[in-house]
Amino acid sequence: MYAITGITGKVGGVLARSLLAKGLPVRAVLRDAAKTNEWRDRGCDIALAEMDDAASLTSAFSGAAGVFILPPSEFDPEPGFPEARRVIAAVTAALAKARPGKIVCLSTIGADAPHENLLTQRTLLEQSLREIGLPVTLLRPAWFMENALWDVASARDEGVLYSFLQPADKPVAMVATQDVGRLAAMLLQEEWSGTRVVELEGPARVSPNDIARAFATALERTVRVETVPRESWEQIFRTQGTRNPSPRMRMLDGFNEGWIEFSEHGRSAVKGMTTLDDVIAELASRGNAAA
Repeated sequence: MYAITGITGKVGGVLARSLLAKGLPVRAVLRDAAKTNEWRDRGCDIALAEMDDAASLTSAFSGAAGVFILPPSEFDPEPGFPEARRVIAAVTAALAKARPGKIVCLSTIGADAPHENLLTQRTLLEQSLREIGLPVTLLRPAWFMENALWDVASARDEGVLYSFLQPADKPVAMVATQDVGRLAAMLLQEEWSGTRVVELEGPARVSPNDIARAFATALERTVRVETVPRESWEQIFRTQGTRNPSPRMRMLDGFNEGWIEFSEHGRSAVKGMTTLDDVIAELASRGNAAA
């Protein structure tokens, strides 16, 4: 039995469906009882658990041959990341008590970054998982191509891609979520000992200019990049409701300045198959349908 957290999301959903397609038993670890029918109908065992509740997680993980950990993302954390620390403490305690056969954890590029930033939440999780004495794979994917969903409206309506990643011609490691889910499914079926790190990026690195070109093709209109000045970020994020924008700003700095990067600049990273054009075409189609 493979216990999958985050199963209702893009990565967890692809992972679970990949395992089910091979006839492997899956336990859907859900927070919302209203979502149980879909996964029960797919043949999953069901466990209800909150990611900050060690007791319910222990029950969900017990008897599992493997567990996939996808912690919730906090995009506006309090100083010191108390939200992430509560989840990490509960998840680690549950895994230590349930003792599943192995663990695959969705981490991130930048989990080993030298400076504190939004992704430090995953650094803390990695540190904790390394200490429980179980086989652990830390899957570090690149920036998700699907983050471009937030750019669909401006690209479609204004012909502008407002980019916090800069300069506009700087390639960044990116990957499609379906490639993350597929690789997670493969890793969860492998056998290993100790802790290993697996880095994953797409078939080619992507610049803001590349994203604009992909939108131009998908939307059949001209799309240009307009980089957002660094000095305006804090006000923009606060206007959007962010109370503590510093971690997010430092994350963007990390990508732009190059200190959030894969080891060996990705030369040893696993390469996904899904292209930027495929992802943007789907996002644009969805965006047009919703408009």
